[in-house]
Amino acid sequence: MSATIRVEDIGKRKGEVLSPIGVEDLEPLPPPYDKIEEQPVWKELSDDVKGRTVWTLDGISALSLPQPTNEAEEKEYVDKFLAGLKKLLESENNWTFLQPLTLSLEYCVRCQTCNDACPTFTESGGKDIYRPTYRSEVWRRLVNKYVKPGGKIFSKFSDGDIDLNWTTISRLYELCYRCTMCRRCAQSCPIGVDNGLITHELRKLFSQELGWAPRELHEKGTVQHLQVGSSTGMNTEVVKDNIEFIDEDMQDVTGMDATTPWDEQDADMLLIHNAGEILAWPENPGAFAIILNAAGVKWTLASDEVAYDGVNYGLFYDDIQLARIALKHTATAKKLNVNKIVMGECGHQHKAMMTISDRILTGDMVVHKESAMTLLEEIVFSGKIKFDPSKNDFPVTMHDPCNIVRNLGIVEPQRRILRYLCPQFREMTPHGIDNYCCGGGSGFAVMSPNNFADWRISLGGRKKFRQILDAFADQPGPEVKKYVCAPCSNCKGQIRDTLNYYGALEKSGITYGGLVELIVNAMVDVKQPFIEWEMH
Repeated sequence: MSATIRVEDIGKRKGEVLSPIGVEDLEPLPPPYDKIEEQPVWKELSDDVKGRTVWTLDGISALSLPQPTNEAEEKEYVDKFLAGLKKLLESENNWTFLQPLTLSLEYCVRCQTCNDACPTFTESGGKDIYRPTYRSEVWRRLVNKYVKPGGKIFSKFSDGDIDLNWTTISRLYELCYRCTMCRRCAQSCPIGVDNGLITHELRKLFSQELGWAPRELHEKGTVQHLQVGSSTGMNTEVVKDNIEFIDEDMQDVTGMDATTPWDEQDADMLLIHNAGEILAWPENPGAFAIILNAAGVKWTLASDEVAYDGVNYGLFYDDIQLARIALKHTATAKKLNVNKIVMGECGHQHKAMMTISDRILTGDMVVHKESAMTLLEEIVFSGKIKFDPSKNDFPVTMHDPCNIVRNLGIVEPQRRILRYLCPQFREMTPHGIDNYCCGGGSGFAVMSPNNFADWRISLGGRKKFRQILDAFADQPGPEVKKYVCAPCSNCKGQIRDTLNYYGALEKSGITYGGLVELIVNAMVDVKQPFIEWEMH
């Protein structure tokens, strides 16, 4: 039987195993994926790096942490962590999220209803460290013991001794990056306790107080975005060159006008893409240009640094970084005097701009924002473009990005489009607000150091992969090509990696893409099929 680490033991160097996961712990995938020899047994043991013991869950993030070399350095880390705990519970330091955080910390009764809602917990075989309430319970006990001694403020169930040391904080840091923050647990909780928010707040503590954050989210994410102009590393000149190339290529393929306007004053809308689309899925920004031009929309992209990239990785780990990027997006929209910002196919862009920014940017910083999902629905049913749905007569299913669907409740616009334009559209089970995360949420899709890619594909995204296979179970072979519509760049990255890992295109004929590609493919005036199965 596998060892497990109880909440009260998280700070103890007791043994060297943290709930290892073997293939036998996972629910088998259907044939031919049930006999994949490459399925990993993730490393859950401590690693020795240059003679120093590093306590990890899976040998991933903590390996990059600065290691204390003596008791004084360890105490310094612990003191910073405690200072962060206190600040998260103070209105002057955490006014944006203090109320929902406090309510979530106070009212959990440990009914564990959320367990079955969490795909990571269920796919792990029910390992305790992946239980949604595990991190939260560690937090409560630490606060009760070290921050508010003698006056326990969180839950009568949160008594218990936890040693606060390097092991505790490094393991807790690791745990913060084993949750995709899909918030399915919050949706299932009878009283709305939000363990995803608690995870986010712990990540924020580590970033702001200890300077700990994954390189892909910080140095290569928000820092590069602010310094260079995009988390992709593209500056203004490079992004404009790339878009020009995409425009020309798309026009050649489709015979349609794919011209992208830049820095137009007084446009109806400023479209902001996830810039990862420009590099990884250029057909997506190209399809947007074709649709908007065909519909006669007055639109523009912005060449200001930061404003041509809707990515805001601060959403996942640091409110200050989020605010810096959000302010630049808003300032550019104001400068161009556009009527609204339209968010492209990017889930966390939707959450950063609407759920967060719209609640903290007030007065002169208010800019109307609209999801591409509702805009596209309006265009498709406006009569301005003629469609031939028979051009999309192949099996299509939809993945619901958590931050567009569960978070914002944008469920039906994209479905109405698919029901109209895709004769063989079928839903996943479950779908809509009950969807499962792709496994790449909260920034995971861009993270792959050490064995993290194995973890997020074979565990974090396993439930989604099974959903995809089930959706196409009536046509399992590669003879019929099948399409997963995933209108989110982050989700596409995870789905791409999962399908490639299991060889799904070769074994089952399954590929993926966005929503706009299907719209363009069904346009009567497109001179040849737009979707090429080999493009991915």
